[in-house]
Amino acid sequence: MRTLWKTAPAPRTEVGVDPAAAEEFIAQFHAENPQAGPAAPRIAAVRRHIDLTGTYWHTPEELAFGARVAWRNNARCIGRLYWRSLQVRDLRTVGDAAGVAGHCVEHLRAAHNGGKIRPVISIFPPQAPSRPAPRIWNEQLIRYAGYDLPGGQILGDPRNRDLTREVIDRGWRPPAVRGAFDVLPLVVETADEGPRMFLLPDDAVHEVPLEHPELPWFAELGLKWHAVPVISNNRLDIGGVSYPAAPFNGWYMGTEIGARNLADTDRYDLVPTVAERMGLDTSSDATLWRDRVLVELNRAVLHSFRRHDTTITDHHTESRRFLTHVEREEQAGRRCPADWSWIVPPMSGSQTPVFHRYYDGDELKPNFFAGSTECPW
Repeated sequence: MRTLWKTAPAPRTEVGVDPAAAEEFIAQFHAENPQAGPAAPRIAAVRRHIDLTGTYWHTPEELAFGARVAWRNNARCIGRLYWRSLQVRDLRTVGDAAGVAGHCVEHLRAAHNGGKIRPVISIFPPQAPSRPAPRIWNEQLIRYAGYDLPGGQILGDPRNRDLTREVIDRGWRPPAVRGAFDVLPLVVETADEGPRMFLLPDDAVHEVPLEHPELPWFAELGLKWHAVPVISNNRLDIGGVSYPAAPFNGWYMGTEIGARNLADTDRYDLVPTVAERMGLDTSSDATLWRDRVLVELNRAVLHSFRRHDTTITDHHTESRRFLTHVEREEQAGRRCPADWSWIVPPMSGSQTPVFHRYYDGDELKPNFFAGSTECPW
């Protein structure tokens, strides 16, 4: 992995932990983990640390529990049935940009797991008073470039247009022949080094070429997508302690790729292209040509991932599993917040059971905040 550029360090800011938030989390940890013993001594120790330093240090057990519960509480995620299986990588002592980038590469390799994707989170140093924590600029560890073309057109992913401009201005050299799926470098910023840029090695970027089970010409479109969706610019909040760099992943739900990334008009906008190749009547929306294309795009995604032995799920299966999660949470006496607009799939929503009910909209902590608008499922 090679460094491409660096700039001035980020400004330092004053940040202090709210003692009430810390106490609430420690109490929750001990309530759900009775083997840890009574909460009072730990709460007293945490309060002393906050009084002295403005923050406190989670034990490895608290950190792992907090990360898993943050996933459990994330209202936008449909895949939370698996929250207990999240593998937590405690990397709080890795604060240099090269170290962060290197462990992000290892995260991609570990999460891919030969195609049997496993949920993983890598947690880097927390924010502390007068000491900004490392942060990752990329929305996901793997993002495709979006190049400006004459006439206002964009080659690649328009979502990453601004980041593409920035890294090119900073010295990144795109391939000699630019394509629609060029992987952007990883940008890591630290207080001492400022932002630095790193190329991801090929063996960490696993991609699935897309083909259709019945349309031979589909493969000629040259489409592909990366296998592991690692959200990397969300802030993890555990008991008032903020972890700005905590990349995490599950595995893809097919509609994220087929109904959003490839189909949205402000993304790859492939629906008209595929409709033309299918010979559909696009003269009127009433022919439902867009709907027919969306089905075939999603069939291609699911077919391709499975053909390449790479974990993926469909929206009908995952919707049923989510309601199983809701039921389990209710049986455990816990609320299960959910954002309806995110939980209901972007395709055939009314054909899934998650469509036909309301959800608790409360925001619970621990949780992930700000940054990416995509869910790793």
